[in-house]
Amino acid sequence: MTPRTADHDPFDLGFEADDEFAPVSGDPWRDQGPRLRQDAGAADDPFADFPPARPSVDDDPFAELSRSPVQAASPVSQPAAPTAPYPAAEIAAIPEGGAGEASVPRIAIHVFCARPETAELVERAAGDRRMSRAATLVHSGGVQAAIDHYQNQPTPSLVIVESLDPAPQLLSQLERLAEVCDPGTKVVTIGSANDIALYRELMRRGVSDYLVPPLSPLQIIRAITSLYADPAAPFTGRQIAVVGAKGGVGASTVAHNLAWALAERIQAGVVLADFDLPFGTAGLNFNQDPLQGMADALGQPDRLDPVLMDRMMVRVTDRLSLFAAPATLDQDFDIHPDAFEEVAQKIRAAAPFVVLDLPHAWSAWKRKMLIASDDLVIVATPDLASLRNAKNMIDLVRQARPNDAPPRLVLNQVGVPGRPEIPVKDFGDALGLGPCLSLPFEPKAFGQAANHGQMITEVAPKSKAAEGLAQLAQLIARRDPPPVQKSSLLGSLFTKKK
Repeated sequence: MTPRTADHDPFDLGFEADDEFAPVSGDPWRDQGPRLRQDAGAADDPFADFPPARPSVDDDPFAELSRSPVQAASPVSQPAAPTAPYPAAEIAAIPEGGAGEASVPRIAIHVFCARPETAELVERAAGDRRMSRAATLVHSGGVQAAIDHYQNQPTPSLVIVESLDPAPQLLSQLERLAEVCDPGTKVVTIGSANDIALYRELMRRGVSDYLVPPLSPLQIIRAITSLYADPAAPFTGRQIAVVGAKGGVGASTVAHNLAWALAERIQAGVVLADFDLPFGTAGLNFNQDPLQGMADALGQPDRLDPVLMDRMMVRVTDRLSLFAAPATLDQDFDIHPDAFEEVAQKIRAAAPFVVLDLPHAWSAWKRKMLIASDDLVIVATPDLASLRNAKNMIDLVRQARPNDAPPRLVLNQVGVPGRPEIPVKDFGDALGLGPCLSLPFEPKAFGQAANHGQMITEVAPKSKAAEGLAQLAQLIARRDPPPVQKSSLLGSLFTKKK
């Protein structure tokens, strides 16, 4: 098959690369534009001070597409938290609180790697939960292998090519790759030159993105998702799944108080979704009895739009909304597993944070919820059964979410008088994951809160449990609560006189 004509050239070359970029004395890119710092391990974005060039539509057929900035030279470090010992190489960059992770659409992706290290990196990215819908094929050989492969083959939605060659050779190879690319194919280049001038030239020619090692799997995934991001798509909040290692460990209580702390302490919009349809306690703990709730949403997920969702949710505070479970045994809840995932995805568009209170029952939909959540909180008590079940959950998510941060482990009911317990340190060592929070056994505060439909912070604001749950909310949100506005002395005097 003859090469495709330049009429469908996705790079839109306006000149001959050999004429303008032929080496005369050394690297012609050395003197063009500001030179970047060569410290590849620097945490700063090498292109932060250089806005990408914006060619006109006449010069670039892909100018209307959204451009993603070049990735930072090193992955964003994980915020310090009393979790770990997870392998440091498997902990990916963590996004800011209040922003959920998008997934890659159903597209075909071909990757041509010049180094085996890059091929291994792409394979790890392809196995990520966010890439589950995409079909990824990894080839060796770099740009030249891509040119040879597509001489008689159609190009997929996205082609990622790696090149170790200098800038002039890279541009020449991309020119020849453009001749065999179908219209609409996006191209991402992985190169070795950390040069802003080269980056701008590649953007001008229609290359969708340019990445520079060292890279992480999550950086590759985010580079791909940014290419297919829909500006009209609704906001996706962070999904936080709270699950108990066994029944009776207080996972629902932790979930409800976490949602309250995110709303009232962090002052963020939160939706609490109770998925325990027959035995859910969210309505009781917040002293609410809504007429509609989670069962109605799961019964008609295709009709769940923002208007209907607002009618089904009850507003507990100005920032906290509740999707309550019916908590009744009058009917059997025979709901298709896909409905849970569809409803959860739609709820994520309603608030920056969505806390899922998951029941203690294993099923296909619950497994999907745990894997698909941005944050996972496992609540356990310091006993052998919790240790075994928590280990099984951690091993599951470690395998299914290798590029995500480890789950948060919460030890509840620590220090029950007369009960033999596994020491907190030994519990964490056995799991390979230290607990981020240990809640002491405070039956009076928790019992009073449960009987009055209140949260721990309302009943005992100075208790260790209230302080610990507030710290857990800060870890999940990855930001400090806003400063408290102090009233002036004159204002307080007038208040007292009234």
